[in-house]
Amino acid sequence: MPRATLEITIPDSVWMGELSRANPDTTFEILTVFSQSDGGVALAEITGADVDSVVAEMVGYEEVTSTDVLQRTDETALVQFETSDPILLLPVRNAGTPLDLPFSVQDGRASWEVTAPRDRLSALGEQLRQFGIDFEVLAVRQEMETEQLLTPKQLQLIRTAVENGYYDTPRESTLTELAEAADIAKSTCSETLHRAEEKIVKEFVDEAEPIDQRTPAATH
Repeated sequence: MPRATLEITIPDSVWMGELSRANPDTTFEILTVFSQSDGGVALAEITGADVDSVVAEMVGYEEVTSTDVLQRTDETALVQFETSDPILLLPVRNAGTPLDLPFSVQDGRASWEVTAPRDRLSALGEQLRQFGIDFEVLAVRQEMETEQLLTPKQLQLIRTAVENGYYDTPRESTLTELAEAADIAKSTCSETLHRAEEKIVKEFVDEAEPIDQRTPAATH
């Protein structure tokens, strides 16, 4: 399944964008976040030289309806807050693409990791555009669920092959050496590898999209 890395530019009209730009050396690590019927709730770790001042500024925003400092150190505060304007959550919710947590916000920019089918990634890009949120796709890579795709023996042999340099160029071990490292017969090693490689290659080809049909979210 595709995994995309996006850099989100938070609009100036959004309180988090304004707050983080006013404190560019402060990092907001969003640990948990979920939407409610009347807004959103998040748990954030705020790190910076003047955390108390940043938290005080956060409390001053009308859109921030509740704050609770759960833990405090010299340069870090763990804060749970509620907001009536969770604009960053809306494109994600509408597109049905859950974010990988945690994600960070600094100086008006958020770094997102999203794992979803290509049509959902495309829908997310369209939702971000509709909300007027600029973004850049930094990378899109294919992640195969090898633990489900391969049997335990196939997965273990593939890992052993990688560890022993069997797939390096040039190869650092032969099939015979790999079979010895895996403590199996050479014929068994060859057959198991072939079946595992067949599954991996077919899965990759099935999931990969033709170059001329890339998702619009990757070309914004």
